[in-house]
Amino acid sequence: MKGLLLAGGHGTRLRPLTFTGNKHMIPVANRPILLYGLEHLKAAGIRKVAIVLGPMHEGIQEAVGDGSRFGLEVSYIHQGPPKGLAHAVACAREFLDGEPFVMYLGDNLLQDGVRPFVATYEASRPDAVIGATPVPDPRQYGVVELDGERIVSIEEKPAHPKSNLALVGVYLFTPSVFEVIDRLKPSARNELEITEAIWGLLESGRRVVVQHVRGWWKDTGLPTDLLEANERVLSTLGPKDVDALGEVRPGARVRGLVGMGRGTIVEAGAEVEGPAILGEGVRIGPGTRVGPGTSVGAGGVLLGCSVRRSILLDRVRVEGPVQLVNSILGRDVTVRSARPSETEAEIIVGDSARIVL
Repeated sequence: MKGLLLAGGHGTRLRPLTFTGNKHMIPVANRPILLYGLEHLKAAGIRKVAIVLGPMHEGIQEAVGDGSRFGLEVSYIHQGPPKGLAHAVACAREFLDGEPFVMYLGDNLLQDGVRPFVATYEASRPDAVIGATPVPDPRQYGVVELDGERIVSIEEKPAHPKSNLALVGVYLFTPSVFEVIDRLKPSARNELEITEAIWGLLESGRRVVVQHVRGWWKDTGLPTDLLEANERVLSTLGPKDVDALGEVRPGARVRGLVGMGRGTIVEAGAEVEGPAILGEGVRIGPGTRVGPGTSVGAGGVLLGCSVRRSILLDRVRVEGPVQLVNSILGRDVTVRSARPSETEAEIIVGDSARIVL
């Protein structure tokens, strides 16, 4: 079995993000989102993976390389103009070489990874396994309607959903899916839809099984999703998952699980509450409060401020009596407050911004 990891945008309508850069490389708990997908594929026993690159793929090949440091063999396939998820699969036909495969959307995070999908396939050998889970507003997802466990309908981003079951970003297919993809026509969105490929399998008499996702799942297409994913991943970490290489000076307070990279210093009068992760070379100055649910990238400097439930990328500097909450700051961002009293702010901003409150 092989793995297919889709990264870099494969549809004609990319959901906008309010910060810059390739969203698959935005860190969750200080690790790029894409690396979680690779980790999950490896944990399922898959060793050969192709990353299908869409138009926004900067930094992916540099970060992953040939996959050897992750215990994988990684190849790269350039989709070209984005024409939908089913088109991205079609581009990988030669790599897949007639084997069943797991398709993993690179901006998705699943608590239980992909092993349940592989186990379901190995137990009964269906033609496809699709993941589904209830969501409050299914209009932004592919939606599957069930009668018991029988699939009644599948729609892509319906205005009036027939159920609350959203398709998660993991699928398992046999080569039979190519017979359907070859017959697909572009949808109203001018894309070859993976939902229509799944429906085509059913119409041709193939067996499709629904894998009900029991743990949490996040599609990190929006900043609010990233923040929730960051908090969830941090809450699942144990002592063996984080580094403890920094220095906590006398008079500082650190409680809960806090990871600290080499060269990081928590100074006297500072407080860090876990779950939280501080990258390498971070300085947490006097009068600063960090956490819970916060990750700070390498080289960050926080002085006299408060930061909680936030993601700070590398080399962020926050100074003065400001309380950041539910914030995402890109690389090399500076936030300063000269006000006499603490101000609460929610800030989502791209790289190299300068903000004075």
